[in-house]
Amino acid sequence: MESEEKKYIPGFLREKFELMGTIIFAALFSVVFLLMVIPFSDNAWFRLGNSIFFRFTVLFAFGAFVIVALSRFVMYRTRKNFPLNWTGYVLWCGSEVLVICLLYTLFTLTVARPEGQGFLPIFVHSLAYGIVCLGIPYIIAGLVFTVVHQKKIIRLINMKEEASEEGVEHPAQTTSEKITLFDNSGVLKLSISSSDLYYIESDDNYIKVWYIDTKNVLKTYMLRCRLKTVEESFKGSGLVRCHRKFIVNMNKVKALRRERDGYELDLDDKRIPPIPVTKTYTESIIALFSGRGE
Repeated sequence: MESEEKKYIPGFLREKFELMGTIIFAALFSVVFLLMVIPFSDNAWFRLGNSIFFRFTVLFAFGAFVIVALSRFVMYRTRKNFPLNWTGYVLWCGSEVLVICLLYTLFTLTVARPEGQGFLPIFVHSLAYGIVCLGIPYIIAGLVFTVVHQKKIIRLINMKEEASEEGVEHPAQTTSEKITLFDNSGVLKLSISSSDLYYIESDDNYIKVWYIDTKNVLKTYMLRCRLKTVEESFKGSGLVRCHRKFIVNMNKVKALRRERDGYELDLDDKRIPPIPVTKTYTESIIALFSGRGE
């Protein structure tokens, strides 16, 4: 299962903040790079100032930006239903480069009309520039976001270990461990006893934490964080992923039932509706549930 997951790109690379950051960084990188190489290019027609070529430059830049923005919008909207492996991601990025290079070649042949140059040499020339203008910033942005994501996970794990060493919120529950949750900015938002937490629900870029307070009142707390981050941070604990939208505290599970549409988990509080289990996680949930009886 783990080797299978490594074939796919990390989910956070297809989230809104990361995609927008990648687009902006790629746009700035491209502008700087093109301004540096235009004087040395034999078919570049980009111009600054008040001229017809400046208008075409703005038009082309806007068109290229729209192509990338629409592509990344589709990538964002399909992130939940269309998993993307590394090969597919590279091909996706390559398609963006190809389309923009075709657009540049079309502009060059109809606007600049360089003498003695046909479609192929202009396209190959633009393809080399396109790979640099988009490929390099895509790689750099991906590496930066990966490092930031890993730091968040490490911070969560360290805080979880520190919390468990310090003790628990309720003195009567001496064996309970604390669950500490941070938002995407790394700010501590919630720290509760694991014995009070029932499940965590995904809501787009937010999560809802369902728990009981000291008066046994069922409450929910929402914070900006990804369910995948919580799953990775508390791997090996009682918090287990059972659905693309749910992480459940297995210590609160009373029964595992097979229904018409699949398995469901009944928690030990009747106020909480059954939590569905999808096929992806059925085998691991059954194994965990069976192991509790051994």
